[in-house]
Amino acid sequence: MTSLLIAGGQVLRSDMTVSQADILIDQDSGLIKKIGSDLTAENTLQAANSLVTPGFVNGHSHVPMVLLRGCADDKPLDRWLEEDIWPAESTMTADDVHTGAKLGLLEMIKSGTTGFADMYFHVPEIVAAVDQAGVRALLGHGVVTTGKDADKSLADVEKSLEFAQEYDGAADGRISTAFMPHSLVTVGSEYLEEFVPRVREAGIPIHYHANETLNEVTPIVNDHGIRPLDYAADHGMLEPQDFVAHGVHVDEHEMTLLAEAGTSVIHCPASNMKLASGMAPIQRLMDAGVTVGLGTDGAASNNDLSLLDEGRDAAMLGKIAANDASAVPAETVVQMMTQGSASALGFHSGVIEEGEPADLAVIDLEKPHLTPRNDLVSHLAYSAAGSDVKHTICDGQILMRDREVLTFEEESIVKQAQQTASSLVSRVSG
Repeated sequence: MTSLLIAGGQVLRSDMTVSQADILIDQDSGLIKKIGSDLTAENTLQAANSLVTPGFVNGHSHVPMVLLRGCADDKPLDRWLEEDIWPAESTMTADDVHTGAKLGLLEMIKSGTTGFADMYFHVPEIVAAVDQAGVRALLGHGVVTTGKDADKSLADVEKSLEFAQEYDGAADGRISTAFMPHSLVTVGSEYLEEFVPRVREAGIPIHYHANETLNEVTPIVNDHGIRPLDYAADHGMLEPQDFVAHGVHVDEHEMTLLAEAGTSVIHCPASNMKLASGMAPIQRLMDAGVTVGLGTDGAASNNDLSLLDEGRDAAMLGKIAANDASAVPAETVVQMMTQGSASALGFHSGVIEEGEPADLAVIDLEKPHLTPRNDLVSHLAYSAAGSDVKHTICDGQILMRDREVLTFEEESIVKQAQQTASSLVSRVSG
């Protein structure tokens, strides 16, 4: 056994208690072997004056969109997509997506994220980046049929199913897959009727945007006379392995539907605020029994990929939405960015326990904004930043040590991403 010891840190356990302990990792299996004291290993990573947490799990993203960061701001979702994002994305090549994926993964590793879900195109390029980065991912080809003819629409839906079947288990098992129709209003019902049964027969989960804005609710109510999640259920798209992004405009009936189905919701508060999409009723969703995870959405509508930043947003927005300062407390936020997202994505991570995957982030507590150390769970939710992450470990392997990412060459990725983004902007404007 090749072993790694995370030594001398405060360890955040699944019940949100913190205690001093060492963590012994079997690097061959990628699992936590023992949590205790006076442990030894072949390799050691120092965590003195640090908090060891489960690695953060970004439950919904479009990672290559980092290339569009700062290109389109201060617009509502429909105009933002139609006037800026979709035209820019239409010019993106496979190489562009690969470069954007590496930049986004670099940013996530540096802020303690060890797993994520992503919906995009040219997805094999994202697979290659994930393989090199060393993180976990649930990936899917995002399907949009609106504005396309029948042949192109059919090919797009086929691609999503074929990708999910071909790449599940890639990157030594760190990659899982899902069928990903973009949303209930951007994919024609005839394609859902044809493909969802095939997806179910193959045992593949489904991920899609739902109830993000009123423009994703009103057309379905007007055209079909039912709420969007009733429409999803009628098409077989509410199952325990499924998860939806946003859920901003869900009513009590839809909350009950989600809870009874076991379908999870990924909350993306920064994107929802920036696009003025609304305030998701997160406390009410959780009170109804819905599993809620946390996601950043794309960096063009966020504008970063830090789960720690997202956690603070979730806590603050959750209190405003509920008009209750006790809503979405610190412990809940930390659970959302770890256990909640991991559960939604089907990852066996999100906790620090013996026998569980060694996906960890080590937070440097020797910072003015993390002093005094009165409540470390509170500090994670309200005070910590992505730049406080000192080490990142996934599947028992060190991805970042002392702020140096080991699986990527940071300087060259940043340089290439800047060149690619500049080319992309000139293509769109020219």
